[in-house]
Amino acid sequence: MPIETTASVVADVPAGAELLAVPYTPDLAPVLPLDLPVPVPGLLAHYEAKGDAGEIVEVPVAREQGVGRVLLYGVGDGSQRALRKAAALLTRRARGRAQLTVVVPEGDAAAFAEAALLAAYTFKMGEPGKKPVRELRLVGADERAVRRGERVAQAVALARDLANTPASVKTPAWLAERAAEQGVPVRVWDEEQLRADGFGGILAVGRGSARPPRLIQLSYTPEEPPAGPATRHIVLVGKGITFDSGGLSLKPTENMKVQKTDMAGGAVVIAVIGALAALGAPVRVTGLVAAAENMPSGTAQRPSDVIRHYGGRTVEVLNTDAEGRLVLADALAYADAELEPDAVVDIATLTGAISVGLGRTLGAVYSSDDDLARQLLDAGQASDDRLWRMPLIDDYAPALESSIADLANVEKGSTYGAGSITAALFLREFAGKRPWAHLDIAGVGRSTVDEGAITKGATGFGVRVLLEWLTRRP
Repeated sequence: MPIETTASVVADVPAGAELLAVPYTPDLAPVLPLDLPVPVPGLLAHYEAKGDAGEIVEVPVAREQGVGRVLLYGVGDGSQRALRKAAALLTRRARGRAQLTVVVPEGDAAAFAEAALLAAYTFKMGEPGKKPVRELRLVGADERAVRRGERVAQAVALARDLANTPASVKTPAWLAERAAEQGVPVRVWDEEQLRADGFGGILAVGRGSARPPRLIQLSYTPEEPPAGPATRHIVLVGKGITFDSGGLSLKPTENMKVQKTDMAGGAVVIAVIGALAALGAPVRVTGLVAAAENMPSGTAQRPSDVIRHYGGRTVEVLNTDAEGRLVLADALAYADAELEPDAVVDIATLTGAISVGLGRTLGAVYSSDDDLARQLLDAGQASDDRLWRMPLIDDYAPALESSIADLANVEKGSTYGAGSITAALFLREFAGKRPWAHLDIAGVGRSTVDEGAITKGATGFGVRVLLEWLTRRP
């Protein structure tokens, strides 16, 4: 659901604040004077506080109408990551409250506000439980920075909402309707148009479902800045599998329960494009979301089928549960042939293999271009959507050979393994010679716990790193 918590900026601590949060430094000194029954350094020493980011000591104080609370919170080394952690834990501590007044520490106020608001995110269809704090009053923060953090948090929340929505509601057509709400030009291919234009991969994956596939294109063009129009054109491609049963290569029940979020990459693309204007991105960006529902039925594609992708390349389908790469291949080939981008980045919950290698806190980036990879890695560090570069090992390319088609969608045997690498090698075949990067977010696109700014369910991973990258000035 949209983040219900609001953020306002105030110059001073309001009189009688019921719940007040004040940071303290590693030497246990508060950043503003406090009239407490026990001097703050002694109080913190009593609780064995160390000043770590997110460390909170709660102190009751007298108020005219009863008892208030002061939350003394640590900010660690004051880095962006430390501020995000502290802000998120404060918001969680204030659940059920009407207001939380926070004295904002020195540092990145945008990162602080963003994390505080993201920690307030909830998604529940029905009666909510304990509600997040209704208002954050940020004392002494930079208004412009707070509004940037708020806009980024809203974009992440949109991506989470789209991915968290049950597949009983979420269809490829529904996803196209949500894209049309973002205030940018949108073009949608229905199944007849997909067939006419030769998008064989998207059609093949969607064949088994009663809900036909779509290709969704969103376009953002910045207002002409003083220096002239945008000089770069970036294409973002998102996997939009609204539910993945595995098709005839059926998944086990436990694996299927989270597959409503298999369109998380597409959700990221929609949310990013919708936020670019408000953040003043200086680049032209086209988003492509290849949307389909992967279901078993009498019309579903079969293992051993051969499909013809956009542009004519053929693929032997050995596993219908390796469907994400099939829809992405069409979109990548279309982007290369028709859109003339300067760079292409695709994002997808593509392989379970990547979570084995990188776990649940790092996303993978594969790239054909060292400069593009470095830019994305730097943006990931700054945004806290952290990425780790993985290798494109050409020696593994024979895993994709087929005796009857140009490529196979998975390896026939187990000679090479490295499922995430071979999936990336498959996508590279359709990206052309332009700078290209692939973000595999299968390990980080969903969470099983509430932790920091992450809420159980879809995480919206990818929104922050792409917004950071696209809004940086050359």
